[in-house]
Amino acid sequence: MSGYRPEELLISVIARLLAGTRHVAMGVASPIPGSAALLARDQNGGSPRVSILGSPRHTFWSDGGKELFDCAAQGRIDAFFLSGAQIDGQANVNLVGIGDGYPRQKVRFSGSFGSAFLYFTVPRVILFRPDHDPRVLVKKVDFISAPGVSDKGVHRPGGPYALVTGKALFLFDRAKGRFRLESVHPGVAVDEIVANTGFDFDRPAQVPTTPAPDAATLAQIRGPIGREIAEAYPQFAADILGVRTAA
Repeated sequence: MSGYRPEELLISVIARLLAGTRHVAMGVASPIPGSAALLARDQNGGSPRVSILGSPRHTFWSDGGKELFDCAAQGRIDAFFLSGAQIDGQANVNLVGIGDGYPRQKVRFSGSFGSAFLYFTVPRVILFRPDHDPRVLVKKVDFISAPGVSDKGVHRPGGPYALVTGKALFLFDRAKGRFRLESVHPGVAVDEIVANTGFDFDRPAQVPTTPAPDAATLAQIRGPIGREIAEAYPQFAADILGVRTAA
């Protein structure tokens, strides 16, 4: 149990970021955040409640996405996850396209959906990208789907809390409007983070190493958490966590 997969490290990192939350929600295509939320719940005596969009078992809603936005507006979701084709140093997220000249950009994506609304209403939004690349972590996004900071006087209970990548953990300082490097994952040097990040960020003189999951946490991820996440993501549970459920 001494070795671990990159996905298992990310699950343990995100789970720690969810400490103290009451209700964590996530959208589709979120097996790592979903596993992390379930791990946080099991490690903290049954809290937070976990809602995975598309999961019949792990959900607070009966009508899917509609109730997700209602709950967020009512202050009943404490943490949510966003990603993006681009993320910049002010935690702006781009889900629309790459290049100038919107709406005729050279590369187009599915769109912003409700990302801006959730970014304004959910207190602890965690940005998540497994890859850590200067084409993704850019100086300035080409299109702002969801802004990381707002002008003074704008009512905004929600906003960015952290950025988790396959190489590092950043926390977001809302007062400064910029990221601070919190830790680098095992085997990653700070110089590698600097070289692969397109935006400037703060960092301490000595950057800690992200704690690796211990044997007990790995057993939990590969056992009960894997069996639970298999309900929504059976392929992820089987291929990454080694958990196969009966057909």
